[in-house]
Amino acid sequence: MSENNNHTHGYQLAQLNVASFLTSRDDPSVAGFVNALDEINALADASDGFVWRLQDDEGAALDFDPYGDGTIVNMSVWRDVQSLFSYTYKTAHAQIMARRKEWFHMPQENHFVLWWVPAGHVPSLEEAIDRLHILREEGASPLAFHFKQAFDPIGNMINANPDKA
Repeated sequence: MSENNNHTHGYQLAQLNVASFLTSRDDPSVAGFVNALDEINALADASDGFVWRLQDDEGAALDFDPYGDGTIVNMSVWRDVQSLFSYTYKTAHAQIMARRKEWFHMPQENHFVLWWVPAGHVPSLEEAIDRLHILREEGASPLAFHFKQAFDPIGNMINANPDKA
């Protein structure tokens, strides 16, 4: 049974990804990432299953710093796990992800979290950071999870990869 037919009605998937640049975001060494943001954000906005993303007046999210230490965030809401997985790994976004070691510190702890929200709910950055901390402290659960160990809104484990469903 596909996830869309398996208890997702009334819920949407929220995600948060945090990262810390190796240098300042104005350094030429991270220009490849910064210059690709508009294109990658536009790709997300046009992707099947996309609902919403955190953005500033310029359409990016580089100015949101939840820890006050230069950490950047990417936060969005999607129809379901599979639509986010497809965008993440099956579009030009994957090419940017493949280069992340050029631009970002590789975290030793979880830097990406997924959780379900009621349809129409726009999560706050504080809510998202709380979910990331739950994942870091308790591991994957229906409250906070990742692609490798995903759950549907009622707590059943699911496969995030639509090609392996």
